[in-house]
Amino acid sequence: MTPQRRKVRVQTFLEKKQAGEKIVAVTAYDYPTALLVDEAGVDMVLVGDSVGNVVLGYDSTLPVTMEEMRHHVRAVRRGVKTALLVADMPFLSYQSSVAQAIENAGLFLKDGAEAVKLEGGTPPIVQVVRALVDVGIPVVGHLGFTPQWIHQFGGVRVRGRRSEEAKRLVDMALALQDAGCFAIVLELVPEELAAIVTEKLSIPTIGIGAGPHCDGQILVLHDLIGMLPGWSPRHAKRYAEVGELIRHAVETYAQEVREGKFPTPEQTTKMPPEELERLKQLMQKS
Repeated sequence: MTPQRRKVRVQTFLEKKQAGEKIVAVTAYDYPTALLVDEAGVDMVLVGDSVGNVVLGYDSTLPVTMEEMRHHVRAVRRGVKTALLVADMPFLSYQSSVAQAIENAGLFLKDGAEAVKLEGGTPPIVQVVRALVDVGIPVVGHLGFTPQWIHQFGGVRVRGRRSEEAKRLVDMALALQDAGCFAIVLELVPEELAAIVTEKLSIPTIGIGAGPHCDGQILVLHDLIGMLPGWSPRHAKRYAEVGELIRHAVETYAQEVREGKFPTPEQTTKMPPEELERLKQLMQKS
């Protein structure tokens, strides 16, 4: 019998860093995938604003709204029992004011999230982080390539290749830690820089396209399982080709329907003979 896993909490992340244990995180956006990834034993489930790209069909994360995010957070909450559930703060849900950030983050906690994630490490963002933590809302930071800043960056680009930019990222990581973040996602940064940040911080780093030296790793589920055809990010490893399995299954189903091979008696219910005979008699009288 598989031993019951201990509920992952915010404090678990620091315990894992101190013990040298890697943190495993993945995104999920609905009940069935949340149930599966939680049963698989991940430590953190992120309802990412990447839902815009991989579920809603947007070309970036920018159009994603609070209403859309809350819908998906509530669905994922029903499937996650053990992992820590983190909700991504979508674009313009925390940038306008501290009060707005507290209200929106609080709504996520009411929906069942146990922490929120937001992007950036500039002074205004650090101020928001500090305010959220001060009212009891745990926060995961996010540095490096931050998708909500895509237009300012000029596209999807590795951040911190040059020493000056790398130093700024280290300073921002320290500022986020000082403001109260309990973990920081590092996305698309050189592995040497990720190693420096990881060594400097007492809180764990979680990498995505940031090399092996982070305290943990996160992937978008749809990249991990090969849900979407064609291109995959360089940093993502496809552990399955679920999209191909789905396409093949539906093709086979369509062919069997057209050829009259589905449904078979196994998928069909028959009336009891006596009831069928009675129906025939009733039909004759009508």
